[in-house]
Amino acid sequence: MESTKKINMTSIESVKDSLDLKSLKVCVIGIGRIGLPTALSFANAGLKTIGVDINQNLIDMINNNNFPLKDEVGYEEIFHRVLENKNLSVTSNTKLAVESSDLILLSLPTPMNKENIPYYDALQSVGKNLSEILQPNSLVIVESTIEPGFIENELINLIESSGRLKIKQDFTIGVCPENANPGQILHDFTNLPRLVGGIDENTREIIKMIYNYVFSVELIPMPDCKTANAVKLTTNVFRDINIAFISELSLLFEKLGIDTLTVLEAAKKKYNFQIHYPGSGVGGPCLPINSYQFLNTAKRMGMNLDIIDTCRKMNEKMPQHVIELTLDAFKESNMPIKDSDILILGISYKPDVKDIQLTPAEEIIKILKDKGAKIHLYDPYFSSTDVFGIHVNSDIEQIISKVDASIIVTGHSEFKKIPITTFNKMKNPILIDTRGIIKPIDAKNNALIFRGLGRGTN
Repeated sequence: MESTKKINMTSIESVKDSLDLKSLKVCVIGIGRIGLPTALSFANAGLKTIGVDINQNLIDMINNNNFPLKDEVGYEEIFHRVLENKNLSVTSNTKLAVESSDLILLSLPTPMNKENIPYYDALQSVGKNLSEILQPNSLVIVESTIEPGFIENELINLIESSGRLKIKQDFTIGVCPENANPGQILHDFTNLPRLVGGIDENTREIIKMIYNYVFSVELIPMPDCKTANAVKLTTNVFRDINIAFISELSLLFEKLGIDTLTVLEAAKKKYNFQIHYPGSGVGGPCLPINSYQFLNTAKRMGMNLDIIDTCRKMNEKMPQHVIELTLDAFKESNMPIKDSDILILGISYKPDVKDIQLTPAEEIIKILKDKGAKIHLYDPYFSSTDVFGIHVNSDIEQIISKVDASIIVTGHSEFKKIPITTFNKMKNPILIDTRGIIKPIDAKNNALIFRGLGRGTN
């Protein structure tokens, strides 16, 4: 196809004029949890935007005017508006989208393999593809969370690999790592500062101009791409480490008869204490992977990051601790766990979102099944679907009387509204709470065999 691209994305003046005229054409490759809201944001700013994804079901869903992220507040209205005014289109044809665009945004997953090594297959594949189809004077921006140095040491080489293009001469590249929590992306996109780095200062300033136009948030200039990526990883790994710290303390407090939540509520009164909570484990597409991205980078540099490594192991052992609490409760009830019916409340990796990436629930379910328990699921975000090969019940009232025990794994807001008396309907009164939803005194007053993670009730 003959390119219609005319904007020089290496020129500040040219980009400024294109924004004023709303003539800048944008391609977002990867329209998942973060990529689709990103594409919607650019389209909502009046820029013609093409979303690209290999998931044909997702493409069909969007083309049928069906918004796929129902748990992202505020975006459904934008979705319908930009489709109606034709500022957004979606396709699985990467070549068509890239050749007709000036700005290429990469919002692709960076998952881990079974050995906990982050891999960049999607970014590498796209980089190789761009070497053949990227138009001269284009700007590539990577929003994906990647290891420091990936842009400089790998992605640029991939884009140059066909011999058609040369960095700074034929194209430029930078980063603006996404900064948003699933379930509140619109709020975060319009309020939280973002990091901006480029292959050079000129590219960085162009990226700042574009993102100011679309998001109007504080943009923090970084000296280069790798520094921006290092900051993004640092902020997330900081959280992973602190969750591990609190989770480890919660194990001690259980044995001491101390309520971890009481400790935290008092501790947060201190001006320099940032509160984190214990739980059944740390999941999702960010924190676990980000820690392993740093560990992988250090390994390549011949170093060990002992604190991060230890904290990762702590967070990864929490599902096993949930099992220990469960077994202890079954022991008190004089009932074997084998052939018991156990209800898992919440399979999302975090509250109030529909997302099971690296969820601790999966490991908990696996161990319980290995011990011969029959597993039942209830999660309002997956109602009447099959997850992990198990049907998700649509109504807790319909299942609660058929089970011997319930384990609260995810702290969905809906679970806070369940009357404590509901759990008295179980065949055996065993309740495990990993998220601090149930007050131990309420459980005691209702004659439940209760175990609360970190609640000091054992």
